[in-house]
Amino acid sequence: MAEFPKHFDGQRFFNPGAPQARGPFDALKWKLKTRPEPSHFMDDVQPSRPPADSSQIRVTLINHSTVLLQQAGLNILTDPIWSERASPLQWIGPKRLRHPGVRWDDLPRIDIALISHNHYDHLDLATLRLLAKRDSPRFIVPLGLARLLEKNGISRVQELDWGDSLPLERTTIHSVPAMHFSARGPFDRNRTLWCGYVLDTPSGIVYFAADTGFGEHFAQIRQRFGPPRLALLPIGAYEPRWFMGAIHMAPEQAVQAHRILNAQTSIAIHHGTFQMADDGLDTPKKILAACAPGDSFLTLDNGESLTLAP
Repeated sequence: MAEFPKHFDGQRFFNPGAPQARGPFDALKWKLKTRPEPSHFMDDVQPSRPPADSSQIRVTLINHSTVLLQQAGLNILTDPIWSERASPLQWIGPKRLRHPGVRWDDLPRIDIALISHNHYDHLDLATLRLLAKRDSPRFIVPLGLARLLEKNGISRVQELDWGDSLPLERTTIHSVPAMHFSARGPFDRNRTLWCGYVLDTPSGIVYFAADTGFGEHFAQIRQRFGPPRLALLPIGAYEPRWFMGAIHMAPEQAVQAHRILNAQTSIAIHHGTFQMADDGLDTPKKILAACAPGDSFLTLDNGESLTLAP
Protein backbone atom coordinates (compact mmCIF):
# COMPACT_ATOMS: atom_id res chain seq x y z
CA MET A 1 0.00 0.00 0.00
CA ALA A 2 1.53 3.32 -1.09
CA GLU A 3 2.44 5.87 1.53
CA PHE A 4 0.97 9.34 1.50
CA PRO A 5 3.44 11.81 -0.09
CA LYS A 6 5.98 13.90 1.80
CA HIS A 7 4.41 17.07 3.23
CA PHE A 8 7.07 18.58 5.56
CA ASP A 9 10.26 20.37 4.48
CA GLY A 10 11.93 20.32 7.89
CA GLN A 11 10.43 23.63 9.01
CA ARG A 12 6.94 23.95 7.55
CA PHE A 13 4.19 21.71 6.24
CA PHE A 14 2.97 22.02 2.65
CA ASN A 15 0.47 20.56 0.16
CA PRO A 16 2.43 18.06 -1.94
CA GLY A 17 1.96 18.38 -5.69
CA ALA A 18 -0.79 20.95 -5.27
CA PRO A 19 -1.19 24.74 -5.12
CA GLN A 20 -0.30 26.33 -1.80
CA ALA A 21 -2.53 28.76 0.09
CA ARG A 22 -2.37 32.40 -1.02
CA GLY A 23 -0.35 34.79 1.11
CA PRO A 24 -1.16 38.01 3.02
CA PHE A 25 -0.72 40.34 0.02
CA ASP A 26 -3.23 38.30 -1.96
CA ALA A 27 -5.57 38.44 1.05
CA LEU A 28 -5.32 42.24 1.02
CA LYS A 29 -6.05 42.29 -2.72
CA TRP A 30 -9.11 40.11 -2.13
CA LYS A 31 -10.48 42.35 0.61
CA LEU A 32 -9.88 45.54 -1.38
CA LYS A 33 -11.27 44.36 -4.72
CA THR A 34 -14.34 42.25 -3.91
CA ARG A 35 -17.40 42.48 -1.72
CA PRO A 36 -19.05 39.50 -0.03
CA GLU A 37 -22.56 38.44 -0.90
CA PRO A 38 -24.83 40.05 1.73
CA SER A 39 -25.82 37.72 4.57
CA HIS A 40 -27.59 38.30 7.86
CA PHE A 41 -28.49 36.37 11.00
CA MET A 42 -31.04 33.62 10.37
CA ASP A 43 -33.18 32.74 13.39
CA ASP A 44 -34.45 29.51 11.87
CA VAL A 45 -32.74 26.77 13.87
CA GLN A 46 -34.85 24.25 15.78
CA PRO A 47 -32.36 22.71 18.24
CA SER A 48 -32.50 18.96 18.72
CA ARG A 49 -31.55 16.69 21.60
CA PRO A 50 -29.48 13.70 20.40
CA PRO A 51 -29.75 10.38 22.26
CA ALA A 52 -27.09 9.34 24.77
CA ASP A 53 -25.51 7.02 22.19
CA SER A 54 -26.27 4.92 19.11
CA SER A 55 -25.32 1.44 17.91
CA GLN A 56 -25.71 2.49 14.25
CA ILE A 57 -24.00 5.41 12.50
CA ARG A 58 -25.99 8.48 13.49
CA VAL A 59 -24.82 11.93 12.35
CA THR A 60 -26.12 15.27 13.65
CA LEU A 61 -25.03 18.54 12.04
CA ILE A 62 -24.50 21.02 14.87
CA ASN A 63 -23.05 23.89 12.85
CA HIS A 64 -20.29 24.72 10.35
CA SER A 65 -17.91 21.71 10.52
CA THR A 66 -19.11 20.58 13.95
CA VAL A 67 -20.77 17.19 13.58
CA LEU A 68 -21.80 14.70 16.25
CA LEU A 69 -20.99 11.17 15.06
CA GLN A 70 -22.53 8.39 17.14
CA GLN A 71 -21.71 4.75 16.45
CA ALA A 72 -20.96 1.57 18.40
CA GLY A 73 -21.67 3.40 21.65
CA LEU A 74 -19.02 6.08 20.94
CA ASN A 75 -19.82 9.79 20.67
CA ILE A 76 -17.37 11.65 18.43
CA LEU A 77 -17.37 15.41 17.85
CA THR A 78 -15.62 17.07 14.88
CA ASP A 79 -14.09 20.58 15.04
CA PRO A 80 -16.41 21.76 17.85
CA ILE A 81 -17.38 25.44 18.01
CA TRP A 82 -20.19 26.98 20.09
CA SER A 83 -18.64 30.49 20.30
CA GLU A 84 -20.28 33.58 18.85
CA ARG A 85 -17.27 34.40 16.65
CA ALA A 86 -14.67 32.34 14.81
CA SER A 87 -11.92 34.66 15.94
CA PRO A 88 -9.25 35.21 18.60
CA LEU A 89 -11.31 38.21 19.72
CA GLN A 90 -15.00 38.29 20.58
CA TRP A 91 -15.58 41.81 19.21
CA ILE A 92 -14.25 41.33 15.67
CA GLY A 93 -14.03 38.53 13.13
CA PRO A 94 -16.59 36.21 11.48
CA LYS A 95 -19.77 36.32 13.55
CA ARG A 96 -22.23 33.51 14.03
CA LEU A 97 -25.20 33.85 11.67
CA ARG A 98 -27.09 30.77 12.90
CA HIS A 99 -27.46 29.18 16.31
CA PRO A 100 -25.94 25.77 16.99
CA GLY A 101 -28.32 22.93 16.21
CA VAL A 102 -27.71 21.33 19.62
CA ARG A 103 -27.64 23.42 22.78
CA TRP A 104 -24.55 22.88 24.90
CA ASP A 105 -26.59 21.48 27.79
CA ASP A 106 -28.25 18.98 25.42
CA LEU A 107 -24.98 17.61 24.06
CA PRO A 108 -24.44 13.99 25.14
CA ARG A 109 -21.20 12.77 26.69
CA ILE A 110 -18.34 13.13 24.22
CA ASP A 111 -15.71 10.39 24.07
CA ILE A 112 -13.51 11.72 21.24
CA ALA A 113 -12.98 15.18 19.74
CA LEU A 114 -11.37 15.32 16.29
CA ILE A 115 -9.55 18.58 15.49
CA SER A 116 -8.52 19.00 11.85
CA HIS A 117 -6.32 22.12 12.03
CA ASN A 118 -5.74 25.32 13.97
CA HIS A 119 -7.95 27.89 12.22
CA TYR A 120 -10.35 29.63 14.58
CA ASP A 121 -13.50 28.21 12.99
CA HIS A 122 -12.15 24.69 13.57
CA LEU A 123 -10.11 24.97 16.76
CA ASP A 124 -12.15 27.05 19.20
CA LEU A 125 -10.30 27.02 22.51
CA ALA A 126 -13.28 28.30 24.51
CA THR A 127 -15.35 25.31 23.40
CA LEU A 128 -12.51 22.84 23.85
CA ARG A 129 -11.88 24.01 27.43
CA LEU A 130 -15.57 23.53 28.27
CA LEU A 131 -15.53 20.10 26.68
CA ALA A 132 -12.38 19.05 28.53
CA LYS A 133 -13.82 20.21 31.85
CA ARG A 134 -17.18 18.51 31.31
CA ASP A 135 -16.26 15.16 29.71
CA SER A 136 -12.46 14.87 29.54
CA PRO A 137 -12.64 13.26 26.09
CA ARG A 138 -9.65 12.11 24.06
CA PHE A 139 -8.57 14.96 21.74
CA ILE A 140 -7.09 13.86 18.38
CA VAL A 141 -5.08 16.58 16.61
CA PRO A 142 -2.60 16.92 13.72
CA LEU A 143 1.15 17.18 14.31
CA GLY A 144 2.23 20.23 16.30
CA LEU A 145 -1.11 21.06 17.95
CA ALA A 146 -0.82 19.20 21.26
CA ARG A 147 1.28 22.00 22.74
CA LEU A 148 -1.45 24.62 22.16
CA LEU A 149 -4.13 22.49 23.80
CA GLU A 150 -1.97 21.45 26.74
CA LYS A 151 -0.93 25.08 27.27
CA ASN A 152 -4.64 25.86 27.69
CA GLY A 153 -5.20 23.17 30.32
CA ILE A 154 -6.52 20.52 27.92
CA SER A 155 -5.15 17.02 28.52
CA ARG A 156 -5.54 13.59 26.88
CA VAL A 157 -4.24 14.93 23.54
CA GLN A 158 -2.94 12.61 20.80
CA GLU A 159 -1.10 13.94 17.73
CA LEU A 160 -1.30 12.12 14.39
CA ASP A 161 0.63 12.57 11.14
CA TRP A 162 -0.87 11.72 7.75
CA GLY A 163 -0.97 7.93 7.60
CA ASP A 164 -0.91 7.43 11.38
CA SER A 165 -3.60 5.28 12.99
CA LEU A 166 -5.02 5.16 16.50
CA PRO A 167 -6.71 1.85 17.36
CA LEU A 168 -9.45 2.20 19.96
CA GLU A 169 -11.82 -0.34 21.45
CA ARG A 170 -14.65 0.12 18.97
CA THR A 171 -13.07 2.04 16.09
CA THR A 172 -9.74 2.94 14.52
CA ILE A 173 -8.98 6.56 13.66
CA HIS A 174 -6.70 7.29 10.71
CA SER A 175 -5.23 10.72 9.86
CA VAL A 176 -5.39 11.43 6.12
CA PRO A 177 -4.27 14.27 3.81
CA ALA A 178 -6.17 17.50 3.22
CA MET A 179 -5.21 20.35 0.90
CA HIS A 180 -5.17 23.34 3.22
CA PHE A 181 -2.83 25.36 5.49
CA SER A 182 -2.48 26.40 9.12
CA ALA A 183 -2.04 29.69 11.01
CA ARG A 184 -3.44 31.38 14.10
CA GLY A 185 -1.33 34.52 13.75
CA PRO A 186 1.08 36.26 11.37
CA PHE A 187 4.19 34.29 12.36
CA ASP A 188 3.13 30.63 12.66
CA ARG A 189 1.99 29.87 9.12
CA ASN A 190 2.18 26.13 8.32
CA ARG A 191 4.11 25.34 11.51
CA THR A 192 1.43 22.77 12.43
CA LEU A 193 -0.22 20.18 10.24
CA TRP A 194 -3.79 19.98 8.87
CA CYS A 195 -5.64 16.77 8.08
CA GLY A 196 -8.85 14.87 7.56
CA TYR A 197 -9.84 11.70 9.41
CA VAL A 198 -11.06 8.25 8.41
CA LEU A 199 -12.92 6.23 11.03
CA ASP A 200 -12.97 2.47 10.58
CA THR A 201 -16.13 1.54 12.49
CA PRO A 202 -18.16 -1.67 12.90
CA SER A 203 -20.76 -0.10 10.60
CA GLY A 204 -18.34 0.95 7.85
CA ILE A 205 -15.88 3.68 6.88
CA VAL A 206 -16.65 7.28 7.87
CA TYR A 207 -14.56 10.06 6.26
CA PHE A 208 -14.38 13.56 7.76
CA ALA A 209 -12.69 15.69 5.07
CA ALA A 210 -12.57 18.86 7.25
CA ASP A 211 -11.23 21.90 5.34
CA THR A 212 -9.72 20.99 1.98
CA GLY A 213 -9.29 22.03 -1.58
CA PHE A 214 -9.89 19.56 -4.38
CA GLY A 215 -6.98 17.20 -5.02
CA GLU A 216 -5.60 13.74 -5.67
CA HIS A 217 -5.96 12.80 -2.00
CA PHE A 218 -9.57 11.71 -2.52
CA ALA A 219 -8.47 8.94 -4.87
CA GLN A 220 -5.64 8.03 -2.48
CA ILE A 221 -8.08 7.76 0.43
CA ARG A 222 -10.49 5.57 -1.53
CA GLN A 223 -7.61 3.35 -2.67
CA ARG A 224 -6.37 2.88 0.88
CA PHE A 225 -9.66 2.49 2.78
CA GLY A 226 -12.29 1.68 0.17
CA PRO A 227 -15.53 3.61 -0.53
CA PRO A 228 -16.84 5.39 2.59
CA ARG A 229 -20.18 4.45 4.08
CA LEU A 230 -20.41 8.16 4.99
CA ALA A 231 -18.36 11.16 3.85
CA LEU A 232 -18.51 14.64 5.41
CA LEU A 233 -17.44 17.02 2.64
CA PRO A 234 -17.01 20.83 2.80
CA ILE A 235 -18.90 23.00 0.31
CA GLY A 236 -18.54 26.59 1.55
CA ALA A 237 -16.08 29.54 1.62
CA TYR A 238 -14.99 29.13 -2.02
CA GLU A 239 -15.38 32.68 -3.42
CA PRO A 240 -13.36 34.31 -4.88
CA ARG A 241 -12.08 31.12 -6.44
CA TRP A 242 -8.70 32.58 -7.46
CA PHE A 243 -7.99 33.05 -3.75
CA MET A 244 -9.88 30.17 -2.13
CA GLY A 245 -9.44 27.44 -4.75
CA ALA A 246 -6.28 25.95 -3.23
CA ILE A 247 -7.84 25.47 0.21
CA HIS A 248 -11.64 25.18 -0.13
CA MET A 249 -13.89 23.25 -2.50
CA ALA A 250 -16.83 24.72 -4.37
CA PRO A 251 -20.02 22.64 -4.29
CA GLU A 252 -19.36 21.25 -7.79
CA GLN A 253 -15.92 20.05 -6.68
CA ALA A 254 -17.41 18.45 -3.58
CA VAL A 255 -19.76 16.48 -5.85
CA GLN A 256 -16.74 15.39 -7.90
CA ALA A 257 -14.97 14.30 -4.69
CA HIS A 258 -18.11 12.37 -3.67
CA ARG A 259 -17.97 10.48 -6.96
CA ILE A 260 -14.23 9.78 -6.76
CA LEU A 261 -14.66 8.44 -3.23
CA ASN A 262 -17.70 6.44 -4.38
CA ALA A 263 -19.25 7.37 -1.03
CA GLN A 264 -22.56 5.69 -0.30
CA THR A 265 -23.79 8.87 1.42
CA SER A 266 -22.16 12.30 1.69
CA ILE A 267 -23.26 15.16 3.93
CA ALA A 268 -22.26 18.77 3.34
CA ILE A 269 -20.30 20.64 6.03
CA HIS A 270 -18.50 24.00 6.32
CA HIS A 271 -21.47 26.15 5.33
CA GLY A 272 -24.54 27.88 6.73
CA THR A 273 -23.29 29.31 10.06
CA PHE A 274 -20.23 31.56 9.61
CA GLN A 275 -19.63 33.53 6.41
CA MET A 276 -15.89 32.93 5.95
CA ALA A 277 -15.61 34.14 2.32
CA ASP A 278 -17.55 36.02 -0.36
CA ASP A 279 -20.19 33.36 -1.05
CA GLY A 280 -23.40 33.96 0.87
CA LEU A 281 -24.56 32.01 3.90
CA ASP A 282 -26.87 29.64 2.00
CA THR A 283 -25.46 29.97 -1.53
CA PRO A 284 -23.35 26.77 -1.30
CA LYS A 285 -26.42 24.79 -0.22
CA LYS A 286 -28.45 26.11 -3.18
CA ILE A 287 -25.70 25.31 -5.68
CA LEU A 288 -25.23 21.83 -4.24
CA ALA A 289 -28.96 21.16 -4.55
CA ALA A 290 -28.71 21.99 -8.26
CA CYS A 291 -25.75 19.72 -9.00
CA ALA A 292 -25.79 16.95 -6.36
CA PRO A 293 -26.44 13.38 -7.53
CA GLY A 294 -29.92 12.39 -6.37
CA ASP A 295 -30.28 11.63 -2.68
CA SER A 296 -26.72 10.42 -2.03
CA PHE A 297 -25.25 13.89 -1.26
CA LEU A 298 -27.33 15.62 1.39
CA THR A 299 -27.45 18.91 3.25
CA LEU A 300 -28.73 18.94 6.82
CA ASP A 301 -30.01 21.92 8.75
CA ASN A 302 -28.31 22.78 12.04
CA GLY A 303 -29.69 20.23 14.50
CA GLU A 304 -30.90 17.78 11.85
CA SER A 305 -29.83 14.13 12.13
CA LEU A 306 -29.51 11.15 9.86
CA THR A 307 -29.23 7.50 10.92
CA LEU A 308 -27.70 5.19 8.33
CA ALA A 309 -29.45 1.88 7.82
CA PRO A 310 -27.36 -1.20 8.75
